[in-house]
Amino acid sequence: MANKQYYVYIMASKRNGMLYIGVTSDLIKRVYEHKYDLTTGFTNKYHIHHLVYFEITEDITSAISREKQLKKWNRAWKIALLEKNNPEWRDLYCDLIK
Repeated sequence: MANKQYYVYIMASKRNGMLYIGVTSDLIKRVYEHKYDLTTGFTNKYHIHHLVYFEITEDITSAISREKQLKKWNRAWKIALLEKNNPEWRDLYCDLIK
């Protein structure tokens, strides 16, 4: 039986714009919901539609712990993480659905 995967992800409204950090077991579905405003809330209100970073784990507990850790980081640390891993702030969703 294949192990389930969990994702900690960061969405952005634009480069250096508003950020949203979340966790999910279905990254493609969850990002789609954010992109097309299928859920109400923070991402809908601030037009946060670009997947700019994600991490994969097989343990939900560590995924939730990592999400909480990233949410506590100051903005400069979050930006540095994004710049290191995705310097152009490309929308990674396109890569996922290929």
